[in-house]
Amino acid sequence: MQFWAAHVAAIQCEGIFVSAYAKRENLSLASLYYWQRKLGELAAQDSAAPSPASRFMELRVGERAVDRRSAACTVELAGGVRLELAELPSPEWLANLARAAAGAL
Repeated sequence: MQFWAAHVAAIQCEGIFVSAYAKRENLSLASLYYWQRKLGELAAQDSAAPSPASRFMELRVGERAVDRRSAACTVELAGGVRLELAELPSPEWLANLARAAAGAL
């Protein structure tokens, strides 16, 4: 069965006509069709069988809330400039600061 399963998988992978594959590999076209159908039926039976409980759990990703008042921050710029901030600035503010610093160089 593994012999035929490998050929059926190769046909699907290559996206080739079964008849062209059978001719190229010198295989019986009727046998290839039979095993395609048989392996498809087996796969359908396997998928219909109840599967064991999944070990995956749902995860929701969202924006993380940060208490800006308690998150002190130090920013070091080129030329030894150091900014000590009492709270974490917004990402937009930091991006503007980075653009301004890059323009000053």
